[in-house]
Amino acid sequence: QVQLVETGGGWVQPGGSLRLSCAAAGRTIEGYSMAWFRQAPQKAREVVAAIDRSGISKYYIDSVKGRFTISRDNAGNMMYLQMNDLKADDTAVYYCTATYSRRVVIDDYDYDHWGQGTQVTVSL
Repeated sequence: QVQLVETGGGWVQPGGSLRLSCAAAGRTIEGYSMAWFRQAPQKAREVVAAIDRSGISKYYIDSVKGRFTISRDNAGNMMYLQMNDLKADDTAVYYCTATYSRRVVIDDYDYDHWGQGTQVTVSL
């Protein structure tokens, strides 16, 4: 079983940056595909970025391309999301997820390990 804990959320003004971290415990994440999802109030949960177990293949939704970067440190059992040029529409609870897979996984129903989430608020 993999336990996931997100940190790094908070309040930031539009145009600012935040770096989310996801610490994994219980097992090494080396065999796990991972992703960041988010859910804004009264909106469906959506994948933001996903990364395969090697860290080579990545996926981003169109709205964050060029602004967000997903990365992982398998030796340290960590995953990250660097978020730059934040916009009000990025306001949401962000979740770290993991599933045992070789490929990049972008559907939430394929993920069986979830963190508790961290709030990101972008406003003046």
